[in-house]
Amino acid sequence: MLREADSAHRIIQVEPQPTGFGAEITGVDLSHPLPAPVLAEVKAAWARHGVVAFPDQPLSLDALEAFTLAMGGFGHDPFIKPMPGRPNVLELRREPDEKATNFGAGWHSDWSFQDRPPAATLLRSEVTPPVGGDTLFCDCARAYEALSPTMQGMLAPLRAIHSAARPYGAQGSFAKETAQRTMQIITSAEAEKTRTHPLVRTHPVTGRKALFISPVYTVGVEGLTGPESDALLGFLFKHMVQDQFIYRHRWKAGMLLMWDNRCTMHLAEGGYDGHLRLMHRTTVAGDAPV
Repeated sequence: MLREADSAHRIIQVEPQPTGFGAEITGVDLSHPLPAPVLAEVKAAWARHGVVAFPDQPLSLDALEAFTLAMGGFGHDPFIKPMPGRPNVLELRREPDEKATNFGAGWHSDWSFQDRPPAATLLRSEVTPPVGGDTLFCDCARAYEALSPTMQGMLAPLRAIHSAARPYGAQGSFAKETAQRTMQIITSAEAEKTRTHPLVRTHPVTGRKALFISPVYTVGVEGLTGPESDALLGFLFKHMVQDQFIYRHRWKAGMLLMWDNRCTMHLAEGGYDGHLRLMHRTTVAGDAPV
């Protein structure tokens, strides 16, 4: 396969997946500030491929925060307690003896219920279990492009209703948990607020349109009845998670992964009971979807 470094990039090496959705970037050291031309190429590869992995990155938390800031300002993580002294870093830890469902187990785009959802999420593997723990990503742009022109036209004016109520509300799934969880989840009536965004979102860099909905955070469609919303969203959710639109990411220790919440949704698989899994996560502030 021709490396993108031979064509689109002059400095970094980008090895894309066969579909173009998902890529591995080498030739960079994220433990130090990137020169402007290198950072520009990283941003271009991220926008083009949606999900980019940086293997073998021995990052301190300071370096992770610095790279996050280089990508943009920090996003706001409202319902998970951050690390002590690190208000912008979440520690995603699951101990070997935990019985609670693994965090992120439903399809979602991070914090889509916010007025300005995060553009990017960065996740670095600190301790990787020997089995399980893959992260699945859905290419919401290709899923949109595969719809008929008639369906695309019908979706164009619609606005989807987003809310964090299902997982984080006072009666949400986390509030009803009985199993102990190492991560400190914050449940609140604040999570029950709703916001609307275009059901089809235009990417501010690539100009591609993508479905901007998810089963976890999208609770309806503005102007439709409950049964109408359920029927439309049910069709779209089933359509989006077909194998042809999915990239399965397999983790390695010391790897940093960065994905674009504006054109993807993701799901964290379990399958590593009896093993420690430890990750550190940051988000990059985004813009209001259009």
